[in-house]
Amino acid sequence: MLVSLALLFGLSSFVLVSATPTKRVVAYINPAGNGGSMLDSSAGLGEPLNIIVSGLSSSDVLNIGGLENWAKSIQFTTTCFGVSLGGSQTANLGDGQGWVSQLAVLRYDFGDPGIGSCLESLAGGNHFRFWKQSTTGAYFLASSVEKWAGENHNIVPNGYDLGRDNIVSSIVGSASNGSGTTSYNGVTYLNIVEYVSGLLTPGSSGINHGISIDGRVAVITVTIQ
Repeated sequence: MLVSLALLFGLSSFVLVSATPTKRVVAYINPAGNGGSMLDSSAGLGEPLNIIVSGLSSSDVLNIGGLENWAKSIQFTTTCFGVSLGGSQTANLGDGQGWVSQLAVLRYDFGDPGIGSCLESLAGGNHFRFWKQSTTGAYFLASSVEKWAGENHNIVPNGYDLGRDNIVSSIVGSASNGSGTTSYNGVTYLNIVEYVSGLLTPGSSGINHGISIDGRVAVITVTIQ
């Protein structure tokens, strides 16, 4: 009788444990595999989501405040006094949320996180919009180098690849796979960069301003030290 009860208890425990779902942890999921796109929506065309902050990054990086602090470690900050001179864009990350507006746009701060983004808003330079993939926690960034406000913030030639590569170079020292440390506000980050092909199609088809891209995406895994 005791043996039977023990077996029954063990079987019940096994069923309970087996029924508990295991959360899958991945760097990101290709949006195109579930009805999404690696291009955001802009002026009837799209701009490439050319940087991914991996879902394998430290959990304190994978919230908006954490991402913005990391961004300041690579000299990007929120828009000038909360005012953005550019329009909002939408993206579909294939996570069941459909087309959603950007969470924010961050601009190069020229070494001054207080007012540097005001200079970028006027003079032009690097900036990125970002969205969060709800299924993985990864952030998808659309980075580009833009012209000054007098030219309506149009993108410079090769501006999408340049935007991505400038960010990677600020971390690694060159536009290549590698690692580097950055820090801001007492937090130090180890950044591991890997360029990935196959998520974006090389060329200019469907790309805003008709600017060609090389099709690579920089995947950055950010670990707090």
